[in-house]
Amino acid sequence: MFRLASRSLIIVAALLGACGPAVTPSPSGHAPTPSPAVDDPYAELRERMVSDQIEVRGVTDPTVLATMRRVPRHRFVPDEYLDQAYDDHPLPIGYGQTISQPYIVGLMSEKLELQPGDKVLEIGTGSGYQAAILAEMGMQVYTIEIIPELATQAAERLEALGYADVRARAADGYWGWPEEAPFDAIIVTAAPDHVPQPLVEQLKPGTRLVIPVGPVGAVQTLWQFTADESGELTAYNLGGVSFVPLTRSEPTP
Repeated sequence: MFRLASRSLIIVAALLGACGPAVTPSPSGHAPTPSPAVDDPYAELRERMVSDQIEVRGVTDPTVLATMRRVPRHRFVPDEYLDQAYDDHPLPIGYGQTISQPYIVGLMSEKLELQPGDKVLEIGTGSGYQAAILAEMGMQVYTIEIIPELATQAAERLEALGYADVRARAADGYWGWPEEAPFDAIIVTAAPDHVPQPLVEQLKPGTRLVIPVGPVGAVQTLWQFTADESGELTAYNLGGVSFVPLTRSEPTP
């Protein structure tokens, strides 16, 4: 055992094998997203994405699976990549950022172990897809994006799709959202080289932080940190991943 600031940290053996490169049902009360239907040309692709890329690899949470069958991932990718919207890899969304591979989105959503109505902080809004998944699962979503242009585009996209209750801001996610803390779960969709202490401090006891950690340009590790009621953190190694780095507006003090 070693210390992470004022909280102890126990490292537990990997729960899963390597996740493969991530080159990255309760309604939520908003206007419903399109359901699979005859007039939805992407319905079959979405079904295949879930059954062949996500479910078969061990993601079993029924709410996560049902949600990913509903949310239109093609609405979150640039037009030039529409033909790859449901493929098992990340896609560029501009400004050096990506939308994560579907399997990783499903895995990270499951490992948050959420309950309907939970208050969730996302660091790294990107295109807004992960925020839409969490909102469709029935969560209160707070999402932070450091690139102003992406933050604006994602907020407009989420509102247009009926996720008007998602609260978004352009800021340095390293510091979290202290005025809205504590959170029932925190998910980080870009990789810092260490676990940001401000995020640890904004996590409620008994809840989870899911985050990739590691150096830029190398294999990183996806971790699920769980905090018990006494504040002790246990870390579960979910395997090797490759995320874009967590961008900072200023160096960590």
